[in-house]
Amino acid sequence: MTANGAMLEAPSLSSLTGVRHGFFPRAGGVSRGIYASLNGGVGSNDAQEQVTENRARMAAALGVARDRLLTCYQVHSPNVVIAELPWSPKARPHADAIVTQVAGLAVGVSTADCGPVLFADAQARIVGAAHAGWRGALTGVLEATLATMEGLGAKRTRIAAALGPVITQPNYEVGPDLVERFLAADPDNKRFFVPSQRAQHALFDLPGYIAMRLERAGVESFENLGLCTYADPERFFSYRRATHRGEPDYGRHVNAIALAA
Repeated sequence: MTANGAMLEAPSLSSLTGVRHGFFPRAGGVSRGIYASLNGGVGSNDAQEQVTENRARMAAALGVARDRLLTCYQVHSPNVVIAELPWSPKARPHADAIVTQVAGLAVGVSTADCGPVLFADAQARIVGAAHAGWRGALTGVLEATLATMEGLGAKRTRIAAALGPVITQPNYEVGPDLVERFLAADPDNKRFFVPSQRAQHALFDLPGYIAMRLERAGVESFENLGLCTYADPERFFSYRRATHRGEPDYGRHVNAIALAA
C-alpha cells in the first residue's frame, strides 16, 4: 500500500501503465464535525458545497476534471452500469458498480464499511469499481462487474482487482438471519463466520468472502490493502461505528479508478 498525499493506492494497480486510482481516506478536505474532512458522500447531510469541493480535490488527485468523477446511487444490488459520458449528481444511476473504457473518466464507489473493489485490465484499457457490502457480494456484484468488463473486451485472467478499506471481522458482528442466508447459498460459507460474544451472533469476514468470490470467478491478481474502517476513526469513516456512537450521520469515502487520457 502506498499513499499519495491523502490518497491510498494499491501497488498492484499503481504498477499498471495508463491507470490512475485512489482510495481516499477522511483527511484532506473541507468538511467539519462528524464529516471531517474529506467527505465525498453526495447522499450525506453534509453541506453540499463542501462535498462538491472535496470531490473536486479527489478528481484532481486522479487527474480528471471535477465533473468526470462518477459514482452511482448505491442500492446494495448486483447492478452494473457502463459510463460513457459524465452524469450529474442528481442523475446518478441506481447501481453498485461502474465500468468504463473512456479515458479521463473516473468511475468510483462510495463506502463507509462496505468493500470498495477497483478493477483494471490495462491491456484492454477497461476499468471498473464495485461497491461490495454483504448483500452485493452475496448476490453477485463482483461477478457482474467482471462480466461487464469482458463484454467490452477485457480478459478475466488479465484483470487486477484491489480491495480498499473495509470493515474487518473483529468489528463486524451479524445476526443469525444473515448467517443463515450465507449458509443457504453455500454451506462452505461457514468458514467466514466465527462466534461472537453475543449468543446466536457471529463475526463475519467480509474481506475474506470478497477474496473468495473473486478467486472463484477467475481473477488471478487480487490485493487487499488490509485496512479496517471501523477500527481506525482517525483515518476512516464507518457507518457501524457512527451507529454505535449514536451519531446522526456519517461521512463517505470515494474509491475510484480512471484511464489516463
